[in-house]
Amino acid sequence: MRQMKVDKLGIDLLTHDPVVILKDMDGSHYLPILIGPFEATAIALALEGAPVPRPLSHDLMRNILETLNANLEQVVIHDIKDSTFFAKLVVRTNGELQEIDARPSDGIALALRIQAPIFVSDKIVLEEATAEKKPVNDTEMARFKKFLDDLKPSDFNR
Repeated sequence: MRQMKVDKLGIDLLTHDPVVILKDMDGSHYLPILIGPFEATAIALALEGAPVPRPLSHDLMRNILETLNANLEQVVIHDIKDSTFFAKLVVRTNGELQEIDARPSDGIALALRIQAPIFVSDKIVLEEATAEKKPVNDTEMARFKKFLDDLKPSDFNR
């Protein structure tokens, strides 16, 4: 499992759907997850700490957990099937851990309100996340330019 945090919200250029981008704690991997517009709004409000006049759904969930003396220990994004991510809320109540099926976007919106950690399975990180591209240093760039300068058309006929 790898702990991640919300890096940013955006719009997918192909589908024009909202997307939440998670980043692991060392900043080396990013995981984009397509979400609905209402969940995007809920996540944006939590990120901004914006007050709302009446509780929204995720505020209500937080209030229910607090009233029942339950604690959201973590949100775990644990699987993906047919491009759909699956998550669970790990909730401690009366000393016992309960796992509650949830959409990742709802789990993220709730975790942001409660400051609960978000974890993603290693399987998903390895299969779906993109690695941070490291900047090329001057030595590597010089070697690459020399390689290109020395390249001949006949090198492609091998």
